[in-house]
Amino acid sequence: MMRITGQMQFVCYSAWDQLPASADILFAKAAEKSLFLSRPWFENLAATSIGKDQTLFLACVEKGEHMLAILPLTTRPDGNYEPLSSHVSPLYSLLLAEREQKNSILCLVDGLRRLPNRIHRFLPVDSDDENMNHLQQAMEAAGLKCYRYFRIFNWVHTLQEASFEQYMAARPASLRNTIARKSRKLAREHGYHIRLFVRDDLQQAVADFQTVFRVSWQGTEHHAGLIPGLVDRLAEQGWLRLAILYVAGQPAAAQLWFVAHHKASIFRLAYDQSWKSYSPGSILTRFLMEHVIDVDHVQEIDFLTGNDPYKRFWMSQCRKRWVLGCGNAFHPQSPADRFAALLKRLRDRLFH
Repeated sequence: MMRITGQMQFVCYSAWDQLPASADILFAKAAEKSLFLSRPWFENLAATSIGKDQTLFLACVEKGEHMLAILPLTTRPDGNYEPLSSHVSPLYSLLLAEREQKNSILCLVDGLRRLPNRIHRFLPVDSDDENMNHLQQAMEAAGLKCYRYFRIFNWVHTLQEASFEQYMAARPASLRNTIARKSRKLAREHGYHIRLFVRDDLQQAVADFQTVFRVSWQGTEHHAGLIPGLVDRLAEQGWLRLAILYVAGQPAAAQLWFVAHHKASIFRLAYDQSWKSYSPGSILTRFLMEHVIDVDHVQEIDFLTGNDPYKRFWMSQCRKRWVLGCGNAFHPQSPADRFAALLKRLRDRLFH
């Protein structure tokens, strides 16, 4: 479907191969901000994680041969729109070219508000994301009602240290001592080794990762194809860092990290609970921290979603991610949504 606004076009695509070549430029630029805004990430998510009753819906703005904006969405069975994200998505945003941003957003909003159903939820959103902030402003100016509520925490560390040795020296002594003691104990009593998978033997890497995942507290991955797809697609980009800790030749702990554009993202952690007393997860985290700092020379390490207490030992800053909802008459569906909307109404009455 299409809506013409001046020379700009609001265009909706339902398949990746329908996108013009200029879309790759926009995805590549967005990937510099976050791997989770890259085309490989979105394509794998669409292929493995959206419901069977959902369809891909890429809302775009084009001008001539130039792609100016992409809002990756899916349509729900009720006809409303959701972001192309899932429970594993740590960040969502509007992809926007550097040129004609204001007019591009206006064209996008004009197109969105003319669709048959106009309820939109975007998550998880960074409060400092200018693209999403401007999108919200444009939606409100167009007469749509918008609100935000807290979604998840996000722990990160910006590297000020010149080396892994300096980084570890700044971590709590209790963490350093525990890792040193447990690694010596594991080596002495059973022996262990760690293998890092980047591009080779990926089938073995995935099999060992899934073996660990099944016997961990994580259980089974909700979307079976998610991890194999990510490993294959991100290894092609050189972004994969998958480390497995083996005890007596058997996988005992696994961590799936990604490194792209000087940022390390800690995506999945798991260990066989029968080895819990040896802290295999911490031993493996130390190994990967050393690699991404001293070999990959990253500038930022991101623990992604969750407020687990152990993350404070490794990271130094906590961010927040939000849900942005907009619609003609927005009626939140979940209990959390309804409660958030109620709180907002109470705050508005008390403080305004």
